[in-house]
Amino acid sequence: MKRDSKLSGVLHVLLHMLGSDEPATSEQLARMMGTNPVVVRRIMAGLRDQGFVTSAKGHGGGWTVACDPTKVTLADIYRAVGEPTLVAMGHRSEVPACLVEQSVNRALDSAFREVQAVFLAHLEAVTLAALSKDFNRRLVQRGQTLKEQRHDS
Repeated sequence: MKRDSKLSGVLHVLLHMLGSDEPATSEQLARMMGTNPVVVRRIMAGLRDQGFVTSAKGHGGGWTVACDPTKVTLADIYRAVGEPTLVAMGHRSEVPACLVEQSVNRALDSAFREVQAVFLAHLEAVTLAALSKDFNRRLVQRGQTLKEQRHDS
């Protein structure tokens, strides 16, 4: 089963961007996310529309964080990237005529809503600043710098 890693990838590059003194190009971000620069530009454009990042063209241009990381939660970023599906399961039919299928859908709907609520509550409790602080603590423990971070997987 294919997993959606868009949120994880975006958070990854945002942490790099927070720790950098210079803009990051779409090509650099694409290498970090393991994807194509076109995909990165599409994702980052959504973040730009929400005011989380800005971009500049030309020599020395690229993407930079434009928001206050102490005020932006992971839930804000999750919403900005289109709220990727959490659960790979779904209904066999969204509007079934069969009474059995209606009962099944009703039972599953409440479980799906609970999963979504717990996930969002967790994301609401974590800011970009808190995530960055955790990353920087781990970086110091390893005796590394941001530029020494590898992106092989």
